[in-house]
Amino acid sequence: MQGRLSEYFKGFGVKRLSQVEIAPDVSNQHEFNGIGDFKKIFGSDKRRFTAKFIFISDQEEQTLQQDGNLTWYDARENHPTRSEYRLYYSGSDVLLAASAGDLVVVAQADDDHLAVIVASSGSTAEKQLLWLFGLSDVNCRFTVRDLTDSKKDIGFAGRYILSSLGFETEETAPDFLEELLARFDKSFPSTREFSEYARSTVKNVSPVEEPDETIMAWLEREELLFKTLEKVIIKESLQKGFGKDGMDVDEFIKFSLSVQNRRKARAGFAFENNLAILFTANGIHYSHGAVTERNNKPDFIFPGIEYYHDQKFNASLLTMLGVKTTAKDRWRQVLSEAAKVPNKHLITLEPAISRNQTEDMRANNLQLVIPSAIFPTYTSEQQRQLITLKDFIGLVGGKQREYSATPLLF
Repeated sequence: MQGRLSEYFKGFGVKRLSQVEIAPDVSNQHEFNGIGDFKKIFGSDKRRFTAKFIFISDQEEQTLQQDGNLTWYDARENHPTRSEYRLYYSGSDVLLAASAGDLVVVAQADDDHLAVIVASSGSTAEKQLLWLFGLSDVNCRFTVRDLTDSKKDIGFAGRYILSSLGFETEETAPDFLEELLARFDKSFPSTREFSEYARSTVKNVSPVEEPDETIMAWLEREELLFKTLEKVIIKESLQKGFGKDGMDVDEFIKFSLSVQNRRKARAGFAFENNLAILFTANGIHYSHGAVTERNNKPDFIFPGIEYYHDQKFNASLLTMLGVKTTAKDRWRQVLSEAAKVPNKHLITLEPAISRNQTEDMRANNLQLVIPSAIFPTYTSEQQRQLITLKDFIGLVGGKQREYSATPLLF
């Protein structure tokens, strides 16, 4: 799967917010400062844009989205020699939630629509935006880029970040549609069944020699095939309408939420299912979703739950792996899932986690496992503290060779 930032945005500007831009007790100007370079993508004429305002931090419950407007104009358009361009925004709860020093991105989706994305300073969300837009840091004046001729592939990590913000391109696999409908009709199969089918369509991968590349190929293919099938099913539901008259808003909202929840749940289960197949292919013994203390269910216990509960088994040979497609503030959930394993592992697809968070994870004896394709989104210093999926398999395999175990089935 390919992807370019230019498929989502025509251009963008990034800066840090100043107090005067966001605080109503300081100023009611509702304008961004340092915006002169936007002439590169907005031109010189007065323009009015509709906009999606988004505030993101590492606490998912604090995420805000709101529709609004922005106006681009020259405050001195009647002056013979001077110009003073301004970018005025309508009142927005997103900007009220922001603090001075937070990152703001103003990106042009098309001729009439903008996205205004604010990320808390020092957060993973901020680091992801800086990586996505190819910047290491910015100041209080907009850094503006025209993406018209950009052909850079943003890869899985870029698509992941944009999808988390609600931006997705319509990417499907029409060549597989006939086979998908023949196998599953117009209904969703179980995640396990769909994962098995998706893996069968991926060739030229090596689960043993290249587990990192293999897991990403499997997941990307499954996502593409799922979107292809989902599009057909959703289109049919939209054509039927909602409720008795086909116009029931509450029923439509319920349907929309079910679509989002299915996507999130499916992605998580698919990640676990494909990891299980990889571990089996590498001869690794494990239990998947077994119960430890206090009814906790860690995603994977190595070499298996029988050994975990065996008081005579050497606890240093136990390993626990948590699996989360997105980490954010959810990574702490794995810390209490296996008391006999003090040093835990977590594999995630989250790109560009902030240094603050990775240091916090280390302080809590949590080792991050990151597929190698996502490594470049982390700093060099962070990369020295990460391990790949292949590294993890090697670690668990080394422990496995220290004892004689009967293969366990998940």
